[in-house]
Amino acid sequence: MFGQTNEAAPEGSNELIKDTTTAGFREDVLAESMRQPVLVDFWAPWCGPCKQMTPVIEMAIKAAGGKVKLVKMNIDEHPQIAGQLGIKSIPAVIAFQNGRPMDGFTGALPESEIRNFIERIVGPVEGELDSVLASADAAAEEGQYEEAAEIFSAVLQEDPTHIAAGAGLARALVHLGRAADANQVLASLPKESAKDPGIQAVQATIDLAMQAAELGDVGEFERKIAANPDDHDARFDLAIALNARGERATAADALLYIIKKQKDWQDGKARQQLLQFFEAWGAMEPDTLDARRKLSTLLFS
Repeated sequence: MFGQTNEAAPEGSNELIKDTTTAGFREDVLAESMRQPVLVDFWAPWCGPCKQMTPVIEMAIKAAGGKVKLVKMNIDEHPQIAGQLGIKSIPAVIAFQNGRPMDGFTGALPESEIRNFIERIVGPVEGELDSVLASADAAAEEGQYEEAAEIFSAVLQEDPTHIAAGAGLARALVHLGRAADANQVLASLPKESAKDPGIQAVQATIDLAMQAAELGDVGEFERKIAANPDDHDARFDLAIALNARGERATAADALLYIIKKQKDWQDGKARQQLLQFFEAWGAMEPDTLDARRKLSTLLFS
């Protein structure tokens, strides 16, 4: 059983989630399951339920805190092991322990049932949701917004009212250029969530992104300012566009320039916009603290 081919086996890894081949199966699954349980997810690119289950099972694996690993096998490229196990439909998940298959299921189960399946194997898993949300936040911080969005979406499938997951998904969607979709996510949350500081910050980010999308070419604003440094309208629009590109400090400086030149320009419009930046960035972010200090100096000097 579990015959090998002439493919080169992949090097060992401590990853919680990885792909394997027929050649790598012995090391990635049989040998690894002597140390801890390993779930093998048999899937194929054409399988819709497989794609549906991927973020859900990956979320459950991450929530287990290292008690179990997930190995994924594409049966189109590597059909031999699935055939030996008698797998006739996918997605199919088989749990291995001590080098042997011990349990399994077929079909795209919801996260709660996958979690129960894992707990039958490894025992109770504490602090699951916190761990999942932390992994999503970490993915977002590393710029992996697609991955973060998948994890947050999986949490919302289980609990559509989860405010932190909704805020995280909306923020990830904004970074993916999907501000309108982000707005819909926030609209689907309970009405009282609008008072949550995290939701308010994301809403400010969405508003800024949609505002920036309507402005057009940054170069046009820069040319207008070069021709007339006191063109506050152009500088104001430039600040919004720069913020949308992630150039926070430069965006803040553009608004601070307007405030320095004309504090009451359009009833304090530049200051109001800067305060919206602060709300979107976060009160304790370095760019917020630096720009707020400069603003205080201008207003009270």
